[in-house]
Amino acid sequence: MAVSSDRQATKRARPKSKPLDTPRLEEIALTYVARFATSGAKLRRYLKNKLRERGWEGENEPDLDRLVGRYVELGYVDDASFARNRTAGLLRRGYGERRVREALREAGIDQAIREETRPGEAARRAALTFARKRGFGPFGREPLDRQRREKQIAAMLRAGHPLDSAREMVDAPSEEAAEQWAAEYEEET
Repeated sequence: MAVSSDRQATKRARPKSKPLDTPRLEEIALTYVARFATSGAKLRRYLKNKLRERGWEGENEPDLDRLVGRYVELGYVDDASFARNRTAGLLRRGYGERRVREALREAGIDQAIREETRPGEAARRAALTFARKRGFGPFGREPLDRQRREKQIAAMLRAGHPLDSAREMVDAPSEEAAEQWAAEYEEET
């Protein structure tokens, strides 16, 4: 019980952060965009959270749209660049198109930009990467039984790959066949 009350005393003893005003809000925003690649919507969400945590001391309500807009104009925040980089990173990690679309939607990326950055042929390479990394299908050490096959397909679906791609990858007879399947789309386009 003493440990619990010591923790509570420590929490109470921390000084509360000062409420934000315009210069402090701008400083927080600049620090955030300098440290993280972000979208306009994510920056706005971050600033709203800071305002909720610390409160507002200024005369008028803060103009978050103006602040975010200024960073967009200065090039500190670029939704299209963020979307391209996020898409490439997720594909390198082996995630599928659906998972990429969801990540971009959650980041507040506009529909037009999301369509521009669709993975296309890279989605098959991502499925190959995911299967290789997780030891699925022909990349596994043990032969596939029905239950293991279903679990592998389910994992690929959760990673954002379509059902037909998951089946092709898991059911590939050899590593070479899986690699050939991933390369076929590139040859067609």
